Amino acid sequence: MRHVVFPDPGSRPGAGRRCPFPCLVAPTFGVRTAASVSIRLGKCFSLGPFHPPAASEPRVPDGLPDTFGSDSASPSPAMFGTESSLSMFLNTLTPKFYVALTGTSSLISGLILIFEWWYFRKYGTSFIEQVSVSHLRPLLGGVDNSSPSNSNPSNSDADSSRQSVSECKVWRNPLNLFRGAEYNRYTWVTGREPLTYYDMNLSAQDHQTFFTCDSDHLRPADAIMQKAWRERNPQARISAAHEALDIEDCATAYILLAEEEATTIVEAEKLFKQALKAGEGCYRRSQQTQHHGTQHETQHRRDTNVLVYIKRRLAMCSRKLGRTREAVKMMRDLMKEFPLLSMFNIHENLLESLLELQAYADVQAVLAKYDDISLPKSATICYTAALLKARAVSDKFSPEAASRRGLSPAEMNAVEAIHRAVEFNPHVPKYLLEMKSLILPPEHILKRGDSEAIAYAFFHLQHWKRVEGALNLLHCTWEGTFRMIPYPLEKGHLFYPYPVCTETADRELLPTVFHEVSVYPKKELPFFILFTAGLCSFTAMLALLTHQFPELMGVFAKAFLSTLFAPLNFIMEKVENILPSSLWHQLTRI
Repeated sequence: MRHVVFPDPGSRPGAGRRCPFPCLVAPTFGVRTAASVSIRLGKCFSLGPFHPPAASEPRVPDGLPDTFGSDSASPSPAMFGTESSLSMFLNTLTPKFYVALTGTSSLISGLILIFEWWYFRKYGTSFIEQVSVSHLRPLLGGVDNSSPSNSNPSNSDADSSRQSVSECKVWRNPLNLFRGAEYNRYTWVTGREPLTYYDMNLSAQDHQTFFTCDSDHLRPADAIMQKAWRERNPQARISAAHEALDIEDCATAYILLAEEEATTIVEAEKLFKQALKAGEGCYRRSQQTQHHGTQHETQHRRDTNVLVYIKRRLAMCSRKLGRTREAVKMMRDLMKEFPLLSMFNIHENLLESLLELQAYADVQAVLAKYDDISLPKSATICYTAALLKARAVSDKFSPEAASRRGLSPAEMNAVEAIHRAVEFNPHVPKYLLEMKSLILPPEHILKRGDSEAIAYAFFHLQHWKRVEGALNLLHCTWEGTFRMIPYPLEKGHLFYPYPVCTETADRELLPTVFHEVSVYPKKELPFFILFTAGLCSFTAMLALLTHQFPELMGVFAKAFLSTLFAPLNFIMEKVENILPSSLWHQLTRI
């Protein structure tokens, strides 16, 4: 090992004595000057300037333990070598290194921040948190809540969970528009697709469920339509429908052409009338043979679904063409003829038509039948009930007068009805008050979600505007609902807790390209986004200061590192005082 040589002032240049401390030698840094080594000696040993050892002091050979000193504990040479090498390395770092270090840290943390923010805006959660929960938590022994052996929920929790699952079910929109006459026309004008692939796929599944049966292969036209409902290409479906009509009058073929090929409501109504004629014939024939076997019963159920669908869409055509009273009559007759088919939610079409006629007494009669605790709620039922109660007081309501004298019983009932409706679906008021822009409603909705709010406001905003003062009352009272709901949403006030699955389903149902999905409750920024934002800002500031003031920041960096390693040095000194020097030397060698 090479030793550092100290020059003698009185001798010729190059002469000197070898340093008796080989641990100070740093082979990678070369020979140091006397002044530099003296400084290092002062820092490492806390001694004064270097003095040569006396002749009587024995020199410890390299690599051998110190057995010539006293029995008291003394620092190990190997330990001093490590500390001096570290100190030497820190002293050789230039300000450019610190600038590069802090700049690189700021760049990396900035990239992480941008990715985290994008992931949060797209999926509503933090990527780092999701990975931690999904992958790291099981490895660290986290409890899996889905495991039946580790969970024992009470009956109330189980009922709440089942209700949450049922509320997250996707429902067919009872007021869905016509794909050819309305959705496609919107696409032609704006160039935007109002329906998502997930929504159209659900519609294809509904068509296969309602309009096909196992015995379709026995009838050529129905066999063709069975394949047509599975086609993804709209033109292929339309071509198959025409092919089926060439064979015979097929009700489901007319339905497909009315929904997708007709470019106006008038054309769609003509095709639905032809479908009605064919559908009624099939329904009468299957009704006579429905008890002859399972196959005939399945066919009769299919024919019933087809007939109900045709009559409902004919009523909607009449409503869109301005023949509202005719539409109301058709809907009432349909509900009387098929009272058990509540899956179509025809009463919501009836409520909207009655509100258009301003037949509020009839609306109240329908609500009395369907606004029952045993029936599933909807935004149409809750907000229509609130509109009727607000109508009684909204024309004379004044926030200033109400704050002075208090609310009357009728005003209190109206406010409670608004709070009830807002608790069921908190997204609706922003659309009714035009705080958010409306888009075309999807073909499927999620109850209590943003998709249901859009579907309701799209058709019922005009009815709220027609009632004088109703929107003013809603504007003054709807935010008070959130003071009544427990937070976090562990339990509801009048309904079950708001489900946490609505955001994910709404992002699948709604075109997020040009619509910002409404989220409730408003999610706070995840911890890792705030952390990476702070880290990026802090490291960027350090990089800027180090570039502008290199010497000053170098002093601060060395002081910070010294303070950071101070507890470690203190612990090492205590350990050195306790352990024998020979044992400590062996440990450091290991």
